[in-house]
Amino acid sequence: MKEKIYAIVDLETTGGRASRDKITEIGIVLHDGRQIVRTYETLVNPECPIPYGITQLTGITQEMVQDAPRFFEVAKEIVELTEGAVFVAHNVRFDYSFLREEFRRLGYTYSRKTLCTVRLSRKTFPGLPSYSLENLIRHFGIQVSDRHRAMADTLATTELFERILRSEESQEAIHKIVNLGIREALLPRSLSIERIHEIPDDCGVYYFHNQAGDVIYVGKSKNIQKRVAEHFAQKTQKADKLQQHVHDLSYELTGSELIALLLESHEIKRLRPAINRAQRLRSFPFLIHWYENADGYLCLEATRSTAKNRKNLNLVSEYPRIANARAHLQTMVREFELCPKCCHLEPAGGGPCFSYHLKQCLGACAGKESAEAYNGRVQQAIERLSTVLDGSFLILDEGRESGERAVIRVEEGSYTGFGYLHESESDGSVQSWYDAVKTYPGNPETNRIIRRHLQQNKDLRVISL
Repeated sequence: MKEKIYAIVDLETTGGRASRDKITEIGIVLHDGRQIVRTYETLVNPECPIPYGITQLTGITQEMVQDAPRFFEVAKEIVELTEGAVFVAHNVRFDYSFLREEFRRLGYTYSRKTLCTVRLSRKTFPGLPSYSLENLIRHFGIQVSDRHRAMADTLATTELFERILRSEESQEAIHKIVNLGIREALLPRSLSIERIHEIPDDCGVYYFHNQAGDVIYVGKSKNIQKRVAEHFAQKTQKADKLQQHVHDLSYELTGSELIALLLESHEIKRLRPAINRAQRLRSFPFLIHWYENADGYLCLEATRSTAKNRKNLNLVSEYPRIANARAHLQTMVREFELCPKCCHLEPAGGGPCFSYHLKQCLGACAGKESAEAYNGRVQQAIERLSTVLDGSFLILDEGRESGERAVIRVEEGSYTGFGYLHESESDGSVQSWYDAVKTYPGNPETNRIIRRHLQQNKDLRVISL
């Protein structure tokens, strides 16, 4: 059996964002699980200024990296050093994302199995007040010659890793983390753990294909690698179907979580995958609307939409099935303590509603609560349910790579598509953003996605048209 090699890595960088900042120093220790077998370290010319605060922290100055190799000059050696090894780091997402971004700029996809010593330390040494490398060095009395330099921190991480390896439960925990929690017995025969490790841990939409190449499932995630792995981590009815029918997978990165949501919805309606249940229906013949009754109380009702009644109704939201509309309405009744009679979920007449007797309705149906107080909660429910978008605007969001922005377009209250524009291609005008959009069909569901995302992400930039 081939022995496992661990590449324990620490990087120093010009900042904390892989898409913007660059590597200034690399330290790598190769370890076979028993001892160190090789070390590698180099300064790297980041080809950009090193902020003063970073120099104060690491001691790495502009003069020190001036004659150092640029990343592309050491890239091949890093690939060869870490080939077939498990990539280990303290807060592995940071170091791994910086290396992947540097390789991406060179047009190369860097993919390795990863292992985080922060996560392993929490499992192996529970109850510590902090799992920062600084605190663990102090807790275990690890000797460090030059803190915040790549090789010194790599050697400290190596000693910490060796302590973890001596723990009785470490091998099982390492196996589980390295393999993304996947139970190999649940993997389809044609998919390997290595194949799943090749998937980026970025935001996007993923597709499962059967042997004929047809798409049988579409999903989305902010971390598509993690989400794909989760499908094969637990034995469920869906996992059983996927194990039986999945032959291959593909994906599309979106950068923007909002675009991932919109694209997933579109693709499920377009492809109608066999294993997807939600979002398959394309028509929305039912709706919830509101009106004010004779006593001044706002009422909600789920009903069928027709060309005749639609123009005269105060639309709140639209649905593919009446059961969906009623279920959403019942959720609002519970959440905002609304009256089931005023929401047409109980027959009219006959005194107070049943929920009033259970003290779950405050008495709008019996005149026991003022219309003003009740209507305030109805307005909150309407705001929560609404699929109505007002006006025409663009939403700018995170792109798929450094320097790129995503743009989502809404015209006259309807979603009309999305696209991407790199800052090098933009003239800064609203028209350039508008023209970057590729047209996609909108529907009440996409409007609901956009409305909810805007409510949850107040910092998104919105440009009125």
